Amino acid sequence: MARRSPEWLDRMYNNRALVPEHAMHFARWAEASEDAREAHPCVLDVPYGSGPQETLDIFPARAAGSPVVVFIHGGYWRSLDKSEHSFLAVPFRNQGACVVVPNYALCPAVTIPDIVMQMVRAVDWVHAHAAEHGGDPARVYLVGHSAGGHLATQLMLCEWPRVRRGLPADLVKGALSISGLYDLEPVSRVPFLQASLRLTPEQVQRVSPARLPAPATGTLYTVVGGDESAEFLRQNGVMRKAWGARRVPVVERIAGRNHFSVLEDLSLPGTRLHALAMQLVFGIPAGG
Repeated sequence: MARRSPEWLDRMYNNRALVPEHAMHFARWAEASEDAREAHPCVLDVPYGSGPQETLDIFPARAAGSPVVVFIHGGYWRSLDKSEHSFLAVPFRNQGACVVVPNYALCPAVTIPDIVMQMVRAVDWVHAHAAEHGGDPARVYLVGHSAGGHLATQLMLCEWPRVRRGLPADLVKGALSISGLYDLEPVSRVPFLQASLRLTPEQVQRVSPARLPAPATGTLYTVVGGDESAEFLRQNGVMRKAWGARRVPVVERIAGRNHFSVLEDLSLPGTRLHALAMQLVFGIPAGG
């Protein structure tokens, strides 16, 4: 992309400024998540590592051998928490999945590569323990929003047998990235993010999935709200250009949705995003 001014980058990437009612969405997520934890069996704050904030919440499947969905929250790698996203376990659990929602440490206390490795440890833990909660470790799918979409996509590139002996190379069967970020070079120049993220050129190359070769296996769906900024709309298309249509068969814009409201569609049967998620994880045709 052409090099843009700092002011333009701030306008493109500051989603809270672009959506003045963002606090309403956060409050809705927190309330719905509290309801979800009260209404559904769950095991909270389970350690997946010894590092800061390396805990996860588990919503067990009703039956053994069910798909596993790992939901990774957003917040520009520097804010938000798993507890605000429990509500997104409900649509997958209602369909029969085991759902895991991990936390991670936040920038600037850690770097984005550090967070990527925390999520590697979380998914390794999921593979080892999914069966204890009704999950099938051979059917692990990732779903992420914004920075979480970046993390889900980056994990498709992980060489799992190098993480731990015995892990399958195709541990992650697929990922759904919602409003994800895939080329972090422009993100590294966004003024309001620079002090927190402290991205170096080497880190940009290492953790930008759009700058890395496609994985040998796995399916990636990328989705963005149709009302999001021009940069988020552009970012939504870069993974197909980088990895090809075979690896990235779905690249869609959800009309009438902003950066925050698009995530809420995931929990609403009858929406396009919900249908795409059910197609990826359960093989239920999404239609046109």
